[in-house]
Amino acid sequence: MCCYTEQFIIKMKINKIYIPLLFFSCVALGIIVGGLINYPIDQPTFSKNDYKSKLNKLINFIDNEYVDDVQTDSIVDLTVTNILSNLDPHSVYIPKEAQKQEAESMKGDFVGIGVNFYVFNDTVAVIKPIENGPAARAGIQSGDRLLYADNFKLFGKKVPNDTLYKKLRGEEGSKLTLTVYRKSENKKFKVQLERGVVPIKSVDTYVMLNATIGYIKINRFAETTGNEFYTALRQLKQKGAKELVIDVRDNGGGFLEMAVQVADELLKDDQLIVFTKNKKGNIDKTYASDGGSFESGKVYVLINENSASASEILAGAVQDNDRGIVVGRRSFGKGLVQREIDFDDGSAVRLTTSRYYTPSGRSIQKPYKNGQNEKYFGEFESRFESGELYEKDKMKIADSLKFKTKNGRIVYGGGGIVPDVFVGLEANHGQESVEYILNTGVLGHFVFEQLDKNRKAFNGLQLQQIVSKITGNPTYIKSFTSYLNNLGLEVNLEKNSALVNRYLAAEFARQLLGESYYYQIVLKEDKMIKSILK
Repeated sequence: MCCYTEQFIIKMKINKIYIPLLFFSCVALGIIVGGLINYPIDQPTFSKNDYKSKLNKLINFIDNEYVDDVQTDSIVDLTVTNILSNLDPHSVYIPKEAQKQEAESMKGDFVGIGVNFYVFNDTVAVIKPIENGPAARAGIQSGDRLLYADNFKLFGKKVPNDTLYKKLRGEEGSKLTLTVYRKSENKKFKVQLERGVVPIKSVDTYVMLNATIGYIKINRFAETTGNEFYTALRQLKQKGAKELVIDVRDNGGGFLEMAVQVADELLKDDQLIVFTKNKKGNIDKTYASDGGSFESGKVYVLINENSASASEILAGAVQDNDRGIVVGRRSFGKGLVQREIDFDDGSAVRLTTSRYYTPSGRSIQKPYKNGQNEKYFGEFESRFESGELYEKDKMKIADSLKFKTKNGRIVYGGGGIVPDVFVGLEANHGQESVEYILNTGVLGHFVFEQLDKNRKAFNGLQLQQIVSKITGNPTYIKSFTSYLNNLGLEVNLEKNSALVNRYLAAEFARQLLGESYYYQIVLKEDKMIKSILK
């Protein structure tokens, strides 16, 4: 579900556009900003050249002499953005606020009050307080409206995102008084809490699929992913896991080191995980260390068209070392490594400095031309048109890009990881938009608003009762269809009623009971999971 915590706030408006492309454009942004990062220990050094001083002279000239007042910092931002737009698609400029939010996401925690929320009818509505966070401990509940942060009014006017962010954030241990309206009880009250460290999990869930197969879902590769994965794996092994499913679908990447840590738990000592090559031809190889906690037992890696960067490193290492089976659809195809330089104002530039290769020597970077970013990210459209998302045979792969795994199996480079076992989209052919809508924040907002109408009707319901209530009532699909139509999205949900009902029930369960219940419902009929269980 796409909902917001106070460390990352987005105002989303959906117009009448082709939904798969809308979804992919959002994913593409995540892949640009949150993709493979390989931070250097030291900052890059720069040479002095006369042509580079032109920019400084021009900015100073405008600042001092231009007839009108001009925000020169915005000119600089635009200049840097334009320069980078003529390079590869993953060399980007990140403004101050976006960089701060991205850094917190990749760090794995933030300091705040700990609520998932979105702005509903000009009011900050709590979708769910984060478990054991400051807000939850203070008694904040799902459906509550936050009216004031201390004496600052949060409702009835458009509060800028950065202002809202600052009001809910603060120093660890600092106190905040919230004025809250609880609709279910029609009462207003104040509550004081202390801001605290709130984790942003990169491992969404870990569960047993049956008596012997464990499942771990990784949403990104952040600083904490290695430890989170190890903890999840240890718990699953204690429960009897002899085989392991690692789900990196829709995972746009993150820190290279974290993908290496996960792979290291699976591979034997001295097996090659990944190597990089820069413009000077220097090669840096990374090998598995000894003592991995899951070096035997079957491994499956789930990927799709939105699995990128660090996700592809993991999948490629497992595939090329013949350590396990990659299941799903061809991955995104990002094989470029970025280094970051931070500026004094808090902004940053990520510049592509090398390429990475899987153990067999594959570059899985899909083709691109410098300065043609729109065409590069629009490549998804061709996957729809070709039918590749439903049939593996529709995939266009050059025979010249054949490589061999450790045991001699043929694998391919040049445009993403090609799975060993192909599993197409579940939605009916031509109805791709339905499946992608169900994995965006639109569904979460709809369910919240449905609950908000009569939350008491769901009080005390157990998981199966929630499933029966939602799937046994056709009005929910009809209401969701109307909701989408009001947003300008014309889709036919009834042709995929089983799929839609499952996700509706799962989202109700998530908001009412918790994250793990969402996966209990969704994974039960998941096509990729079912292909493994067979």
